[in-house]
Amino acid sequence: MTGEEKFQVDLEGYLVIKNVLSDEEVAEMNTYIDEDKMNGRPSQWGEPFKRLIDHPKILPYLITLLGPHVRLDHDYAIIMNSGEKRGRLHGGEDGGRAGGNVGDHWYKYRDGVIRNGLSVMTYNLADAPAGAGGFACIPASHKSNFAPEIPGDVRSFERDAHYVVQPPLEAGDVLFFTEALIHGTMPWTASHQRRSLLYKYSPGHSAWSDNYYNIEEYSGLTEQQKRMLLPPSIGRRPKVVEQ
Repeated sequence: MTGEEKFQVDLEGYLVIKNVLSDEEVAEMNTYIDEDKMNGRPSQWGEPFKRLIDHPKILPYLITLLGPHVRLDHDYAIIMNSGEKRGRLHGGEDGGRAGGNVGDHWYKYRDGVIRNGLSVMTYNLADAPAGAGGFACIPASHKSNFAPEIPGDVRSFERDAHYVVQPPLEAGDVLFFTEALIHGTMPWTASHQRRSLLYKYSPGHSAWSDNYYNIEEYSGLTEQQKRMLLPPSIGRRPKVVEQ
C-alpha cells in the first residue's frame, strides 16, 4: 500500500482500489452469473471466483490491513435489480447479528501499523456511478463515538444526510472497508443489475462467522489458499505468505 492509501483508510475507513480485475475477468464472471449457476458461496463457483480468495493485487492490502495471518471468514454475492432495496446503515459496535460476533468489528492504529477486525473486499462486476445506489457509508465513522445517535430515517435511507456517501465504482474496481465503519446498501436505481462479490476477512485469531470453510468442498486449492481458509486459531498459525 502507498502512504496515501494508508492515510485514506485511516481517515475514512474505506478505500476504492481501481482496476483490480481486467475486462476479461469481469466478462468471464458475468457470463457465469448470466447462466444462473450461482449455488453456494462465490468462492465455490469455479476457478475465476476461487482466484479472488487471494487475488495477487489484493493480498498485499489484506496483509497490511489485517496482518500476516489473515483468513477468509465468509463470502457471498449481492445481485440487485432496479428499484430493489436492501440493508440499513449498520456496522461498528451495533453491527452484530445472530450467528455473528460483534466484537470482531474494530479498527486500531498503533506505532505506524493499521489493524482491523472483520473487513471486506468487494469485487464490482458492474458500474455503480454516482446516484446509482448500492454501497453507502459514513466516512470516518469507524472512529466515531456517537454512532447510536444516527437517526432512524437516515439509517433507513428515508432521509438524505450530507454525511452519508455512495462512492462511485466501475466494473473491475474493488472496494475495501472495515466493518467498524457505519455502512449499508442504498436502494439500487440504475437500469442494469448491481453485481458485487463480497469476500470478508478476519485476522487469523478471530472470526465473525462460525460456519468455517471445509477445504474438502474445494478442488485445486493452492497451499496459500488453504492457509487462508483455515479456521481461527491462536499460537502456531502459519503466515499466509511463506517467507
